[in-house]
Amino acid sequence: MEVLHVTSRKRETYEVQFAYSPLWECALGIAAITNSRLIETLERSTTYWRELKGSFPDDYLHHLEYVEKNNTWKALLQLLHQKNYNNLEEFCSSIKLLQDVNFKFICLPFIGNEFQQIRKSAALGEESAISELKRVTSENPFFPQYIEFIGTSNVDKLKDHLIEVMTGWYEMVITPNIEQTCQILQTDYESKNKMKVKMSPEELVHWTTGGVNYPPEPSVHKVLCIPQYVYRPWNIEADIEDTKVFYYPVANESLSPNDKYMPNHSLVQKHKALGDEIRLRIVKLLSEDDRTLQEVTDQLNMGKTTIHHHLKILRGAKIVEMKGTKYSLNANVLGILFKELDQYIKQ
Repeated sequence: MEVLHVTSRKRETYEVQFAYSPLWECALGIAAITNSRLIETLERSTTYWRELKGSFPDDYLHHLEYVEKNNTWKALLQLLHQKNYNNLEEFCSSIKLLQDVNFKFICLPFIGNEFQQIRKSAALGEESAISELKRVTSENPFFPQYIEFIGTSNVDKLKDHLIEVMTGWYEMVITPNIEQTCQILQTDYESKNKMKVKMSPEELVHWTTGGVNYPPEPSVHKVLCIPQYVYRPWNIEADIEDTKVFYYPVANESLSPNDKYMPNHSLVQKHKALGDEIRLRIVKLLSEDDRTLQEVTDQLNMGKTTIHHHLKILRGAKIVEMKGTKYSLNANVLGILFKELDQYIKQ
């Protein structure tokens, strides 16, 4: 049956907002140093992290061990989303004032509106609710264990731990470089905000995160993008009520805020990737339709190894992506590139 569309209703999308604070950098630094699986992939060297750990007193190292065992960095991030805190003291005071059930409810992960009542019951310590939350998050690598921990933990002990681990990191790591850190975060925040008027929400998220495609989804009306330096080059994705959160790596030019001639690394990567005849032919081919490696090879009449090499470069520049067994031109990537170049030229 054919359908005649006469509605004027547009597809719903989300609003993109930006926020920055050294408090986010503090909590993410705690997350980074206690993530033994990923720490070797971070931009800062393993030597940096090893020497940093070596500078901490023993009592603080015990707190970091507690973070690594129980993933309490997640609780810090959840709590930071409650309001825009002006400073560390305000954040710590708010933790102390939270009632036990409300505190646990905030610390527990948001996994969807349909599970909010179960989340409330889990915050009350109901074993059946805790078990249900663990069941529905079983595919997540740490949520089940984290939910069990939050649901059964001693609130006063957990509050003291969160305050001490946050305060220690802020004083020992953030404070000595606070001006530089804030300047980097603010520079990136202002740069991304300027692009809001030039890009659609989906384009803006793609550009801000360096390649994440996030289409609109039900019940998500806002995307909150938070610049971070400590976890580069990774994007960290999270969910809170009504909102998708991306803690995204600050751009290269934000690390040199006084050098207006410093281009974004992704801008350079994309132009380098497109500066080749074969790769331009591949881009034009994929603009027509998604294709397998064999189809690209047959169409361009070139060796499979050669085509695979060029596709790898295009994927590295986030111009091309994989969809199943086929290569696809990344959505809106060329339109974003022109706007990104215009932003760089006019800054």
